[in-house]
Amino acid sequence: MSRPCKIGVQLPEVERYVPWPEYVELARLVEATTYDSVWVGDHLLYDLPDGSTRGPWEAWTTLAAIAQATERVEIGPLVASTSFHAPAMLAKQAATVDAISGGRLIVGLGAGWNKREYDAFGFAYDRRVSRFEEALAIIVPLLREGHVDFHGQYYDVDDSVLDPRPERPGGPPIMLGSNSPRMLGIGLPVVDSWNVWWSIYDNSVERFAEVKAEVDAVMPPGRSVEATAAVLVTLPSGDGRLMGSQYDARVARVTPDNLADHVRALAAVGATHLQLVLDPITAESIEVVGEVLAELDR
Repeated sequence: MSRPCKIGVQLPEVERYVPWPEYVELARLVEATTYDSVWVGDHLLYDLPDGSTRGPWEAWTTLAAIAQATERVEIGPLVASTSFHAPAMLAKQAATVDAISGGRLIVGLGAGWNKREYDAFGFAYDRRVSRFEEALAIIVPLLREGHVDFHGQYYDVDDSVLDPRPERPGGPPIMLGSNSPRMLGIGLPVVDSWNVWWSIYDNSVERFAEVKAEVDAVMPPGRSVEATAAVLVTLPSGDGRLMGSQYDARVARVTPDNLADHVRALAAVGATHLQLVLDPITAESIEVVGEVLAELDR
């Protein structure tokens, strides 16, 4: 028996304050425990239910450091908001991280959603999908071909050249962090994979299969785009990930005890890469769930 699909871990975001040395050690532990990938959220600030405010480390700087601290795992943002950087600059950052990692970057991209961080850091919140559409029209040709001219309503680049180029010929794979109809219409013609968050498909194999069927129904002719999914895995000490409360009853409960079967079932209905969202996200959780990988690899 072999692992039916790739399996990664999302590192802590704002569940707790994580000192930088611990963050790097968690990434190294993920690699040592034979996961396939390491993911970081691209967010800036959250207001928490207890009235406090907390933010994670900046995503692209973090990815560069993880790229240097690891050797084997794929790495990526889950997912990067195109609103937080000028599109050509985001392509430059991605090419640099891809080079640092030796060609292990997956460029997860989305339109963003958390208005609090947009307001706090001075980014425009309106027409995010329209802005994303223009951003993607700049990022994709830069990463894949190294050049773009684009003159739109929100972004304007003239004879933009990406040099040095990414590590891999044709650039790193691009993942669309959405399954909404409009975002799919924008992304499916050009991306390599799409992703759905656990709360959107209820952490359920049956619902994931339905979502994938919906995406496949609008797939452009001749295109082959891989399906990926975030999976919430609750350990005995889990208390609700970010919010510190119980999850909605509709969300399927996946634990280390049933994770192997859950992974096999998701792979059977078409998932090619899973990002595990561990509750709690600690070194112990990474090791406990890593034992499931050993079962899948037997």
